[in-house]
Amino acid sequence: MQDTEVSIITRSEELPAMSCRNFFHSKELFHILEQTPGCSPYMCLVADSHGIIQAHILAIVFRRGSLLPPYLYSHARIYGEGEYRDETKKDELFAQMLVVMTKYFRRRLCLYIEFSNLSTKMFGYKWFRRTGYTPVRWLQVHNSLHSMSPKERLSEKMLKKVTTCENQGTTVEEAQDTGDIDAFYKILRSYYRFKIQRFIPHKEMFRLLHDCDRCRIFVTKLNDKVIGGCAVIYSNNDAYLWYVATRRKTYIKYHPYTTTIWHLLNDTHKRGFKHLRFMNAGLPFSKNPEREFILRFGGKPTSTFRWFRSMVPWTNRILGWFWRD
Repeated sequence: MQDTEVSIITRSEELPAMSCRNFFHSKELFHILEQTPGCSPYMCLVADSHGIIQAHILAIVFRRGSLLPPYLYSHARIYGEGEYRDETKKDELFAQMLVVMTKYFRRRLCLYIEFSNLSTKMFGYKWFRRTGYTPVRWLQVHNSLHSMSPKERLSEKMLKKVTTCENQGTTVEEAQDTGDIDAFYKILRSYYRFKIQRFIPHKEMFRLLHDCDRCRIFVTKLNDKVIGGCAVIYSNNDAYLWYVATRRKTYIKYHPYTTTIWHLLNDTHKRGFKHLRFMNAGLPFSKNPEREFILRFGGKPTSTFRWFRSMVPWTNRILGWFWRD
């Protein structure tokens, strides 16, 4: 595209005026990430010759490190393909931003870049391939809420289980204060401690999300004790389950994970959103217990790709061979 310029903004005060329908590419999330330790937001913009923003993508760089075992690295994560002023030019504008972002993060020694939660499976396929990204086959799960209620989609067996959970004394409510958020965060960190594929940001991000109109943090309680929770984002007409964790082994007979998901489905339906989208439904193996459990609530699996580009050349070659089409 002629007469356009691609730039990357790293400070919120430098962001120009632009529409932000998608929360994951919004100024609002940029501000939250800017205040979160261990996170750095990068807004990639395409502006025309008049300075009007034609497209933008928000990338998040997470810094990870540990003393035992010793390691330190950063990686970039992008949720979706961004926002576009003219959808007919989406493919071309995305290609421009992809090339600039890849070079930018390579110079900053990010170990790898990951694109996930794209709108369609084949979006940007040609440009990702040309820029050296590797597609990993993935399954996404979403529950439709616009045509019938969540209860109507349950099997008789699952309905019986949900009814049992409702009568066991566990409750789900919005987090009331930082005490609730900190208790949920502690469970979240513990749950993903040994799951290397999942990075949990600093708890300050969850405190800031709690104050955001486009996010809700729910906590699951038993006798006023937090035993689980989730963080949900509302963007356009859908709700996105970003983070969820419960103490389901310690409180196995109370089924806190089932209670949390079931409450979220009903709450999302009451708020009038069309879908609840699970942003992380487990690793891309043919049989995944977490994904199979989520599907019992009447969800629909959708085949898609996550795109990865490592800054270590031989790693890209191995990934490309292992996940070859």
